[in-house]
Amino acid sequence: MTRSWPVEQYDSAVPRQRDPSAAEVYLEVQRSPAFQEVRRRYRRFVFPAALAFLLWYLAYVVAATAAPGLMARPVAGAVNVAMVAGLGQFLTTFLLTWAYARHARLRRDRAALELRWDTQEMTRGVAQR
Repeated sequence: MTRSWPVEQYDSAVPRQRDPSAAEVYLEVQRSPAFQEVRRRYRRFVFPAALAFLLWYLAYVVAATAAPGLMARPVAGAVNVAMVAGLGQFLTTFLLTWAYARHARLRRDRAALELRWDTQEMTRGVAQR
């Protein structure tokens, strides 16, 4: 059995490209100080975090190839420096994911949601003209 969904259900979720004034609304929002602030907060977290993680990953790879003696050094029993650093990569990934979600929740989500509501109100006003 196939189900037919009404087109009206999707109309509000997709910006109308046919109406040139709707495009102007989105450009106006993009230029707004509120939008720029949300983007600035995003960049201030993501760029340094991504750079730090990539440097940590590259340090692990370089150490594994350039200093095999250091990486083979035992830490406790059969566990060596390479194993500890490899597990540290997993731990760092989970911590970075948690930090990103927390940062988004505390610093960006509310402002982005307000922008979204404002944009929807503005586009509704354009559509009613």
